[in-house]
Amino acid sequence: MHAYRTHTCGALRLADSGRTARLSGWVHRKRDHGQLLFVDLRDHYGITQCVIDVSSPLFAVADALRLESVVTLTGQVAARSPDTVNPKLDTGEVELVIAEIETQSEAEPLPLPVNTEAEYPEDMRLAYRFLDLRRERMHANILLRSNVIASIRRRMIEQGFVEFQTPILTASSPEGARDYLVPSRLHPGQFYALPQAPQQFKQLLMVAGFDRYFQVAPCFRDEAARADRSPGEFYQLDFEMSFVTQEDVFAAIEPVLHGVFEEFGGGRTVTPAPFPRISYSDAMLKYGTDKPDLRNPLVIADVSEVFVSSKFRAFRRIVESGGVVRAIPAPGAASRPRSSFLDKMDEWAKSEMGAPGLGYIIFERGKPESPESFGSSAEKEVYEPILLGRGPIANNLERAEIVKIAQLTGLDGGDVVFFAAGTKIEAERLGGQARTRIASELGLVEERAFRFCWITDFPMYELNEATGQIEFSHNPFSMPRGGLAALEQQDPLEITAYQYDIVCNGVELSSGAIRNHRPDIMYKAFALAGYSAAEVEARFAGMLNAFKYGAPPHGGSAPGIDRIVMLLADTPNIREVVAFPMNQQAQDLLMQAPAPVPPERLRELHIRLDLPPGKGPRT
Repeated sequence: MHAYRTHTCGALRLADSGRTARLSGWVHRKRDHGQLLFVDLRDHYGITQCVIDVSSPLFAVADALRLESVVTLTGQVAARSPDTVNPKLDTGEVELVIAEIETQSEAEPLPLPVNTEAEYPEDMRLAYRFLDLRRERMHANILLRSNVIASIRRRMIEQGFVEFQTPILTASSPEGARDYLVPSRLHPGQFYALPQAPQQFKQLLMVAGFDRYFQVAPCFRDEAARADRSPGEFYQLDFEMSFVTQEDVFAAIEPVLHGVFEEFGGGRTVTPAPFPRISYSDAMLKYGTDKPDLRNPLVIADVSEVFVSSKFRAFRRIVESGGVVRAIPAPGAASRPRSSFLDKMDEWAKSEMGAPGLGYIIFERGKPESPESFGSSAEKEVYEPILLGRGPIANNLERAEIVKIAQLTGLDGGDVVFFAAGTKIEAERLGGQARTRIASELGLVEERAFRFCWITDFPMYELNEATGQIEFSHNPFSMPRGGLAALEQQDPLEITAYQYDIVCNGVELSSGAIRNHRPDIMYKAFALAGYSAAEVEARFAGMLNAFKYGAPPHGGSAPGIDRIVMLLADTPNIREVVAFPMNQQAQDLLMQAPAPVPPERLRELHIRLDLPPGKGPRT
């Protein structure tokens, strides 16, 4: 018999009754029933109930076992009586009658329980992550991650992609976040950078003549943590293709994503390919965000035209000064109590969004107060009984203006419309957040679904309001729409690019682009963002030099592995699907990183610390 196990703790079945078996695992639970002691033994594969009678000479040994101690139990497999079968366990029809006990490792008292899903402070969970990962939900999340990656690899290979590995020690590149720098011992005063993405290398692979590349790539960015973003490292499905258009890229990755979400989605519906394409400008107008959650059916409308000559001066002045008025529909909300819905939305806008408020109109069908209210006879025929509006804003509008707002938003009697007014950025931000909140309040968000879309035609550049400088708004290596002519002739802030994001349920999974593969376009694109030709040559010498020797048109994308698994695991926190994440302060509490290094190591690297006051290294 094997020294540790003949079966795993998830393997025994009714057909094994009468056999002698040996199991090894962790003591998951103990239950003392007086004459019988039950020990649930757990390993990676499952749980088996083991039992020992009080008359056994080993009863005291079993009774003394601490939870999470590692033990080997040997005994005979016995069928459970019908009234004691546990249908929740794969092994629930049998139990192991303990005849031998060997303790492999005794556990100390636990700082947090493993056999329950009770909530504990995250810092404690991260400090004892090896215990946290024993919990059923966390164990399942990490297994899900492994299975998802295996499925992705298989699907990419079936699509004709070849897996490569790219360097971890590389040069700094403007990818939108701070680099992690690694000092060079052999070259004092010089630094490597950990890659924010394998961007330049995957493009160089295309220049080298490889047609379809992919890897599950580690990426490193020194940026603030969020619920959907790790503060240090993350993994992405990085891929690139030669001789492709934007639609070719979409057609290659959509079956992979659809297949993975269908395979691991637990019966939830998935957007069929081809996924909807939404331009960046339309996304910001209709959803108030470039990461729209299409499970939410509400669509924002621009109603600025209604207020150009309106008597409602607050909105008219905003439009006259170049601002906009956006309308967010709330279908069927007219029956909601004012205090618990309308006033609550207004208070939310003021307290959480910093807005002056959230105006509204309540639509209803009814008779006019006077014949003049009918308007034209044709209008009377269409709106009989006529559409009326209630509320402070409606009181300052002509009925024709109320009707126009209803037409632009697709609303009718019994509905409510809210307004977000201000600068374009302010109205988009408030409107997008209000759209999300309204749909949640009204129970309109589609459940058990994954809704994908592509956001396309991102602006090539954006204005840094703090510095007044033009900067890249997306990937700096993207091809502008219109090529060199657009860079030379158009306002930089009006140029769009072959850049795209893929979004699922309001979460950005991926950014990508058709790349700029021509040196002349690359020089000009970077010049508009303030880079001299010499600086471009110094920072991107490898790729720029490669482009001079024949580069194919190419493009790709990089869906985030962590976010894919986060959605499939139905958890809002990305740290729940990473085996050993850092906390929100970018600290690894388990391994105690970052940490000071000995002075002799710093001298070897020719580094002298110049720390700000009160920021000395922890000891």
